[in-house]
Amino acid sequence: MKPQRSRPSTPLSRPFGIALLAILALAAGSSQALPWTVQARNAAGQPLADAVVAVELRGRPAKAAAGTLAEVAQRERQFQPAILVVQTGTAVHFPNFDTVRHHVYSFSPIKPFDIKLYSGTPAEPVVFDKPGIAALGCNIHDQMSAYIVVVDTPLFARTDAAGLARFDLPAGEHQIKAWHPSLRRPQLQTRPLSVSPAGGGSTSIEITNSSN
Repeated sequence: MKPQRSRPSTPLSRPFGIALLAILALAAGSSQALPWTVQARNAAGQPLADAVVAVELRGRPAKAAAGTLAEVAQRERQFQPAILVVQTGTAVHFPNFDTVRHHVYSFSPIKPFDIKLYSGTPAEPVVFDKPGIAALGCNIHDQMSAYIVVVDTPLFARTDAAGLARFDLPAGEHQIKAWHPSLRRPQLQTRPLSVSPAGGGSTSIEITNSSN
């Protein structure tokens, strides 16, 4: 018998091949992350350091993956960090590394809880399942205070000394959420953000007590 020769694969027709390459290039471009900078400012236009900035992407999961953990420690009779940002659904532990006991609580509507006098680490973490701001305190030490900022996105940051937060974002229509501890009310402020596929960019958000 004569050996069978393998047949060469049939090349794509030129018009179809060009169209397919164009579709693949468009899909790659639409999913590419673009560098974006957000600046937080006060009513006078001055940059705000230590502001929380988050970007919500349309159509992306709002809640954290199961088992996502974070921590607010107590050291030297202070909460560390003083501001913690987590995605909705995150479980937060409150370990006490001090030699004295603490009594951690929050009366905030998004997550009221009360961990009575304890040392070490409570067996069960507190799951923050709603977005918003939770103010923390200690019933024993009045000087202790902290905030947990809960957002419906994994894309969040704290601003630097120049009020800047940096992200890698896909093209599309998104929302910026922002908050600063100087605000009198625990509410994230919102503004739209449009990211063009043409390239990265920057924007600013004003954080004031008078705006929403």
